[in-house]
Amino acid sequence: MTKADIINEISKNTGIEKVTVLKTVEALMETVKDSLSKDKNVYLRGFGSFIVKKRAQKTARNISKNTTIIIPEHFIPAFKPSKVFVNKVKSSVK
Repeated sequence: MTKADIINEISKNTGIEKVTVLKTVEALMETVKDSLSKDKNVYLRGFGSFIVKKRAQKTARNISKNTTIIIPEHFIPAFKPSKVFVNKVKSSVK
């Protein structure tokens, strides 16, 4: 499902114009990105959490050049689904 599909579905189910739904979805995504970039997690009860995870420093190898490089510690965005979300997917996907 693409963002356009989500917008069409929300518009169809709520009767709100697609332009308004598009602005709302874009604003939600921008708010989540801004919050995570400021190291603030976003919790959506019954859906899940957008969190910032810390990746430790590690050594990686370039096999073709036979060299090693050090990848410094860094932070990545992640999504952790709620138990309700996980259970719904488990029970409906066959």
